[in-house]
Amino acid sequence: MSIEIDHVNKHFGHFIAVDNVSLTFRDGDLTALLGPSGSGKTTLLRVIAGLEQPDTGRIRFHGEDTTDLHVSKRSVGFVFQHYALFKHMTVFQNVAYGLTVKPRRQRPSKAEIMHKVMELLELVQLDWTAHRYPHQLSGGQRQRIALARALAVEPKVLLLDEPFGALDAKVRAELRRWLRRLHDEIHVTSVFVTHDQEEALEVSDRVVVMNRGRVEQDGSPEEVYDHPDNPFVYQFLGNVNLFHARINDGVARIGDVALPAPEYEGYRDEQGQAYVRPHEIEVFADHYHDGALHSRVELISVVGPTVRLELRTDNSEGLVHAELPKHRFRELGLIQGGDAWIRPLHSRVFLPDSRVANG
Repeated sequence: MSIEIDHVNKHFGHFIAVDNVSLTFRDGDLTALLGPSGSGKTTLLRVIAGLEQPDTGRIRFHGEDTTDLHVSKRSVGFVFQHYALFKHMTVFQNVAYGLTVKPRRQRPSKAEIMHKVMELLELVQLDWTAHRYPHQLSGGQRQRIALARALAVEPKVLLLDEPFGALDAKVRAELRRWLRRLHDEIHVTSVFVTHDQEEALEVSDRVVVMNRGRVEQDGSPEEVYDHPDNPFVYQFLGNVNLFHARINDGVARIGDVALPAPEYEGYRDEQGQAYVRPHEIEVFADHYHDGALHSRVELISVVGPTVRLELRTDNSEGLVHAELPKHRFRELGLIQGGDAWIRPLHSRVFLPDSRVANG
């Protein structure tokens, strides 16, 4: 089922939580609403669910206006960050709850409920927990049970609010891969809120980046990461270095490094900023490389197979962060406090008014 959000606004007093947002979520997609705290992503999710009413604008499910429809009539499954399982009920009873409270004429038989619940518990790979209580399960298991409970009523739309936010990093990584596989099996239109960039990029078919109640960018994970629309998206999606750049006729110069900026063809002596990700910086141990910038190695951090460098150069705002494979670092023989030369391989150039070119 597709979801259409049409010019939705939501205020809390003087605070603008959602600011004139229009989006369409395609049928069967898994979409991430990504942004910092206070960006409006959870409020937007609650408006879709019917837990909040928009001040203005409309919500449509598959063309049907649901703006004024009660949450119980929207056929929405909702998964919260903190599980929200009933502590006094077994796992089986928790998953069955939505089915048992249906009006008598719509309620499945006991046998049908039994079959449905066990089928869902098998789907989330926890059928062996049916007679246990929530406190006997791990956090990751409880969240999978919460998801099974949301699916029990066969929702047309599945909404997840920071579903893995309360879990540790390893369990979170395992569960997001599991959610992706599960979604590929059930294909229910799903929207999940997260502030974790890696989670959004890894799990979703589509990423909507939000800030201050507005949509900054909407596209595939690859599009928003490789082709950010503005400085906010660039900086929010992973680490980035800012270099002072001078733009002349489609070329951006960082010191002696020339990088193509074809969208600025015809511009003359414009000042801008070049955004370069740490893995897109080439590092050398000597100066015999055209256009390389001299720097000093301030810090070396070894993280598994990757070495992260902090370098200081005259052409950047603050320290420059570079990443390279451990074997390459060993070849270079760099030392803390020593010299190094760096060369950005790709950049994204922004003028002060956020006009943008590819580099």
